[in-house]
Amino acid sequence: MKKLSLSLALTIWLSGCSSSPDSAGSDANSEAQQTNHPRYEFVEMNVPINQSPSFDSVYQQWRGTPYRLGGTSKAGIDCSAFVQVGLAEVFQQKLPRTTGEQVRQGNWVAITELKEGDLVFFKTGRSLRHVGIYLGESRFLHASTSQGVMISNLKNPYWRSTYWQARRVIQKSG
Repeated sequence: MKKLSLSLALTIWLSGCSSSPDSAGSDANSEAQQTNHPRYEFVEMNVPINQSPSFDSVYQQWRGTPYRLGGTSKAGIDCSAFVQVGLAEVFQQKLPRTTGEQVRQGNWVAITELKEGDLVFFKTGRSLRHVGIYLGESRFLHASTSQGVMISNLKNPYWRSTYWQARRVIQKSG
């Protein structure tokens, strides 16, 4: 029984917010049907009127929020929902809900050309994916399975070894 419980816990932990691109849509559809919400549900954020939304303000509001697969609230949020919230707040950019759908958005960008707001994607397992928001200076904001919402560095050996690609979904003028 202990082996089964440990195996189940390990499987859930390793699954992260990832999904294989082939199965991403079916999970989102079943979740939408169960909750009677549209497929692309967006999490609203409240920023004081006198404060311009920035990734720093998003981080301050969500810092330490625990990771929860499928979560979209301060009680727990997964990486793709957090990215969805961050880009909606800072750039008023709507994104699909899952990592598998987000990786199909925008244009591919070289790691040497990353700009603030670009999405960075990682392959954390055979069919597991993770996403964060690039902040500049090799740092990215994300919902970590182990530490919740945090800032990490692309130069960290783990993130460097699992880095997959980056996408630019925001086209800024100037």
